[in-house]
Amino acid sequence: MKGKFGLLPRIIVAIGLGILLGSFVPKKVVEIMATFNGIFNGFLGFIVPLIIIAFIVPGIAQLGKGSGKLLGLSTAIAYASTLLAGFIAFFVASNLLPKFIGGTESIEIDNPEEFLIGGLFEIGMPPMMGIMTALIFSFIMGIGISAIKGDTLKKGFEEFSEIIEKVITFIIIPLLPIHIFGIFMNMTFGGQVAKVLSVFGVVFVMIIALHLLMLVLQYTTAGTLTGKNPLKLMKTMSPAYFTALGTQSSAATIPVTLRQARKTGASEKVTDFTIPLFATIHLSGSTITLVSCAIGVMLINGQDIVLSSFIPFIFMLGITMIAAPGVPGGAVMAALGLLEVMLGFNGAMVGLMIALYIAQDSFGTATNVTGDGALAIIVDRFSKSS
Repeated sequence: MKGKFGLLPRIIVAIGLGILLGSFVPKKVVEIMATFNGIFNGFLGFIVPLIIIAFIVPGIAQLGKGSGKLLGLSTAIAYASTLLAGFIAFFVASNLLPKFIGGTESIEIDNPEEFLIGGLFEIGMPPMMGIMTALIFSFIMGIGISAIKGDTLKKGFEEFSEIIEKVITFIIIPLLPIHIFGIFMNMTFGGQVAKVLSVFGVVFVMIIALHLLMLVLQYTTAGTLTGKNPLKLMKTMSPAYFTALGTQSSAATIPVTLRQARKTGASEKVTDFTIPLFATIHLSGSTITLVSCAIGVMLINGQDIVLSSFIPFIFMLGITMIAAPGVPGGAVMAALGLLEVMLGFNGAMVGLMIALYIAQDSFGTATNVTGDGALAIIVDRFSKSS
C-alpha cells in the first residue's frame, strides 16, 4: 500500500480511464461496472456500522487514560478547533459554491441517480445494525470501558479495530479506484462528467484556501497568547506539513510533528503528551475537507444546504473520526455513516464524495498535524496558568 504508485495517483488514473472509456464503450460494459459498484456499495453499507464501532469504542476508551486535567484541557481545545473548522467550512462553502454549482446563473447539474446506468443484478448485504444503533452502542461501550477501566473489553475492541483496519487497508482502499472508475465511466456515458469535474476544481481551490485560513487562525491565537510571532511559529512547524503531504497519515508524521513542536518553545511535558493525542482527536483539516466536499456533492445532487442539518453533522464528525486509522481515506470512511443518515447521501453521492475527499486527503492531513503544533502551544499556555 505504500509503494510508489499511491492511492491518489490510482484515483486520478481511474477517473481518467473512466472518462476515456465511458465516451465510447457499449452499454453492456457500463452495466458490468455498475454491477460491481452495486456490490461494492452494498459491502460499504454492511461494513460502515462496524467501522463506527471499531473507531469510536477504542478511541473513547483510550481517552480515559492520562493526567486528568491535561487530558480534559487538550481534548476540549482539540474539539473546539475541529468544530470551528467545520462551521467556517460550512459558511464559506454554502455561500460560495452555489455561485458555481446550479442556480439560475449557471448550469444545472442533474441528479446522478437519474443518469447512472443500473447493474445486471444485486447482492443483498443488509448491515448487522443501523448507523444510529452503532453510534449509540459505541458511546455506551467506550464511556463504560473508560469508567470501569475494563482492560479485557478494551483489548477486545482494540483487536476488533485492527481487523476492521485491515479490511479497509486490504479490501476497501484497493477496490476504491475500481469503484471510482465505474462511477466516472457511468457519468461519462450519461453525459454529465464535464459538469462534475468543473465542481471538483472549484471545491479543490476553496478547500486549500480554507486550510491556510484555519492554520493562520490557530497560530495567530497561539502567538497572541504567548507573545510569539505566528509566522515564525508556522515556519517552525512547516516540516510537519510537508511530511504529512507525503505520508497522508497523522500517525506516521508524529515523530516530525513532535520534534518541531518542541522547537516552538512549548514544554516537553505538554508536547510529549498532546502531539500523539492530537494526531488522533484533532482533525480540523479533515473536517474542512469533509464539510466542503459534502456541500459540493449535495449541490451536484440538487439538494438544499441547510444549517440545521449540518450542525449535528459537524458535532458528530469530531467524535466519529476519533482513532480513524492512519491510512489514506480513513476519515471519510469513518464519516460515511453520518453522510448517509444525517445528510441523506445515496450510493452515487458516496462515490463522488470519496473521489473528492481522496484528492484532498494529504492536504487535510497536513493541516491537521500542523495545527497540532499551535494547539500544543495553547495547551501549554493554559496549563501553566491553571
